[in-house]
Amino acid sequence: MIAQTNFGSTRYSRYVTDRLYSELVADFSDWQSEDRAVKDHIERDLFRRLLEREARLLDRLQFEEWLQLYTDECLYWIPSTPHGGDPRSEVAVMFDDRRRLEDRIFRLGTGHAWSQVPVSRTARIISNVEVFGSGRDDRRMVRCNFSISEFWDGDIRILAGWAGYRFYEIGGNWKISAKQVNLLNCDQCIRNPSIIL
Repeated sequence: MIAQTNFGSTRYSRYVTDRLYSELVADFSDWQSEDRAVKDHIERDLFRRLLEREARLLDRLQFEEWLQLYTDECLYWIPSTPHGGDPRSEVAVMFDDRRRLEDRIFRLGTGHAWSQVPVSRTARIISNVEVFGSGRDDRRMVRCNFSISEFWDGDIRILAGWAGYRFYEIGGNWKISAKQVNLLNCDQCIRNPSIIL
């Protein structure tokens, strides 16, 4: 079970600030352009493998290992608008910092997360991985399409869309600093989105 990080008694995130919001919106706006596309197939393959590993860890419910793919100051964002928008002024399905992700994982590990009784079984498919430069050698933006098949309580549903990632290189390793999950049906009723998408 994940050990929760103690950031003090404050109920507010220690790093989600106006500056962070501004950087997030800027980084996730107009970044998918041909002039920024990384052509090196070795680098593209490296990021494809990272996304496939993330999918495997989530399908196997290895949430602690999954969270190790992320930076200490990370964001996990599922917009409820078809074009991403701005989380400062638009409702999101999820907008989690590291502390909130740790809370989710802790709760899932207790066996008392009733939305996950029984536990969902999932199979994720990742495709169309593209890598984009960011103007800095230690930053990359990555896009992929995804499909998640979820079996829960005798029912199967499919969640599909595309995800955008912001990666930072830290100590020679690439880590996810932000993930934006863009569901095709983001502006519709999404039943029980308790699985980590």
